[in-house]
Amino acid sequence: MGRDTSIEWARHTFNPWWGCVKLSPACDNCYAEAWDKRTGGDHWGPHAEYRLFGDKHWNEPLRWNKAALAAGERHRVFSASMADIFDNRAPEAERYRLWELIRATPALDWLLLTKRPQNIAQMLPANWGEGYPNVWLGTTVENEAEAARRIDHLLKVPAALHFLSCEPLLGFVNLETLPRTVAGIPGVMNVLTGTWRRSSSFLTPPSSHRVVGLPEIDWVICGGESGPGARPMDPDWARSLRAQCQRAGVPFLFKQWGDWHADALRFTEVGTGACPPANMRVGKKAAGRLLDGVTWDQVPQLGER
Repeated sequence: MGRDTSIEWARHTFNPWWGCVKLSPACDNCYAEAWDKRTGGDHWGPHAEYRLFGDKHWNEPLRWNKAALAAGERHRVFSASMADIFDNRAPEAERYRLWELIRATPALDWLLLTKRPQNIAQMLPANWGEGYPNVWLGTTVENEAEAARRIDHLLKVPAALHFLSCEPLLGFVNLETLPRTVAGIPGVMNVLTGTWRRSSSFLTPPSSHRVVGLPEIDWVICGGESGPGARPMDPDWARSLRAQCQRAGVPFLFKQWGDWHADALRFTEVGTGACPPANMRVGKKAAGRLLDGVTWDQVPQLGER
């Protein structure tokens, strides 16, 4: 069975429901809300009713699982592109049904991406334990403020794999020195290596009091914004994330430039004096997904780190 999504890092998408509430700057130009409206829906906002689905929809992943088993492969499923699994307004019965479905599809790796990692722990099934072996937990990190807010919550929950989606990337994100207090001691943590060090002071140089073995991020996805109102991504923001991942040996996937590209050329009539802007809006397809001439499609394998 072939792919049914154009998302570069998944083979399938599955939505247990449609609907959400905007939460942070990454949500400003929400593609899912726009798609919902184009299809005649009204499932976004604090008072909207979410769209639910019947058995035919819920049986789709069972077919994907059968196909993956027949091929001797593991297939990745993104959930959810039109919702947030850990939205506290979401229907609890549908979330419970999703956990049951995940357990029934062991050949599928479920990538659960949320902007609400603070809700994960309280919404997990009773038999979660150290995490289902086929569930990867991720959170969206569009800027450094959200990195500081969200990553700690994500890493507190045991999972087979933790990942970040830095899309749309709206600023520099330093994953090597995020504030983290350990045992009451303020410090900074490199979330890519699971290494913490005490904050430097006159009496404590930054190299002292190192703690290793803390939970870490296993994968970073990066991309620019596309669609109406898309904001440009500075190439150096993406390059910085790539360099951080390379230093830590963490897989890095560059998903897209979005609608804007820094290397685009604008041909103007000679003598007009027009100067092309640093970033040009050329559209997602034309912008492509090469970063410094390379396609970055690295994906982690369980147990490799």
